[in-house]
Amino acid sequence: MTAAADPGDERLGRVFLARVLEPGDETGGRWVREFGVGEVVGRLRCDGRSLPGVSTTRWAGLVARAGRAEPARDLDRARAVGARFLCPGDTEWPRQLDDLADARPVGLWVRGRPSLRMWALRSVAVVGARACTEYGTHVAAALASDLAERGWVVVSGGAYGVDGAAHRGALAARGATVAVLASGVDRPYPRGHTALLDRIAEQGLLVGELPPGDHPTPSRFILRNRVIAALTRGTVVVEAARRSGSLATARAAQRLGRFTMGVPGPVTSALSAGVHELLREEAALVTDAGDVVELVGDMGDLAPARRGPVLPRDLLEPAARTVLDALPGDRAAPAGEIALGAGTTQDAAIARLYELRALGYVERHGDGWKLTRQAVTSVRSGHRPC
Repeated sequence: MTAAADPGDERLGRVFLARVLEPGDETGGRWVREFGVGEVVGRLRCDGRSLPGVSTTRWAGLVARAGRAEPARDLDRARAVGARFLCPGDTEWPRQLDDLADARPVGLWVRGRPSLRMWALRSVAVVGARACTEYGTHVAAALASDLAERGWVVVSGGAYGVDGAAHRGALAARGATVAVLASGVDRPYPRGHTALLDRIAEQGLLVGELPPGDHPTPSRFILRNRVIAALTRGTVVVEAARRSGSLATARAAQRLGRFTMGVPGPVTSALSAGVHELLREEAALVTDAGDVVELVGDMGDLAPARRGPVLPRDLLEPAARTVLDALPGDRAAPAGEIALGAGTTQDAAIARLYELRALGYVERHGDGWKLTRQAVTSVRSGHRPC
């Protein structure tokens, strides 16, 4: 038995299994839980006795993969790019990943200096469409920037579109960001984001389940999303069509009991249709970082009250506003008529009319009172007359 299959070395065993098992393999996760890493590695690498729950063909495929696995070499390749391998139970292991049960990663490759466990404690996922609109790019970048300025770690998938905008927004605010990849952490993907991902590795963290050199596949992108959902306190979907992979992240967050949020878009946009569908289910509607932090933050982290601008007319006392509303818009009216419309006495109405004249809302016309020319329109639009 080689060192790679030594049942007593759980770390090397998990590195070995990361090469043999696909991410999210619940059958493999159950084997590890029921038999232990050493037993699973031993059967795959040495004696070939199959484990329960897979066909003969599937087992043969796993054994073939096991024959090509070189965990010591994978660790060397990781060290060459400044990456490390985390196991469940390590000090740096984010314990919230344990919520994935048998779909929990057998280990994680991490590239970057900060502690993944500490960063994950105060993190939010911002995900969305790859082929996003200018609106999606703007919202994702602004949201991520504001979250970063508030001390939150922005987690996304490193892809084009919303993911890239979220990472850039966090970096622009000199904040923290984590990219969870569907490839090896030494193999930036997509290639067009090589510079961005290298910058994240320098200032933040690159995280992945796949060993060094491995490439992404469509299924690996989907399975990667469960890690994003489990790692963070909540997931925000900025822009997504009905078949967007980012919806898989949101639904994984829902299953895990995490907060699920969506940013609404134009009802005519197909790229917002998936978000709107999510909002009709159980997701919370958010429009900015304040809304997000109110959900995922600590008690007392409340978003500011939403209200329109305070207009000069709003500052009038209720009795004065009632008298102002009682004036006809097209003619002068005597004080008695105005008092009747305002439901007050004539003396009280006259006192308010003089107050309104001083503010520029009304003027005397003989024995009557009339709205000033500017006030005819400004009162109805809510603006104070000049």
